Amino acid sequence: MYDLTGFQRDLLYVIAGEEEPHGLAIKEELEEYYEKEIHHGRLYPNLDTLVDKGLVEKGRRDRRTNFYTLTRRGQRELEARREWEAQYVDL
Repeated sequence: MYDLTGFQRDLLYVIAGEEEPHGLAIKEELEEYYEKEIHHGRLYPNLDTLVDKGLVEKGRRDRRTNFYTLTRRGQRELEARREWEAQYVDL
């Protein structure tokens, strides 16, 4: 997790919080959070990086639509990150 960008970590959180979100749904969630447009040229290469790292799995709904889910490793990495954060932030 330490080698991910903040944007990539945010992608993991959005994917974890939705059930098999497609790229556009992820994009919309992040645009709402960041309060600015997320370009496809930023979104999809970062999703592909997460797939390449084994944190996210990409599936196919139809010829034009992919969906994303966390892998077990991705889930473990998020859990480890939240435990690490909890050492420093008590909300």
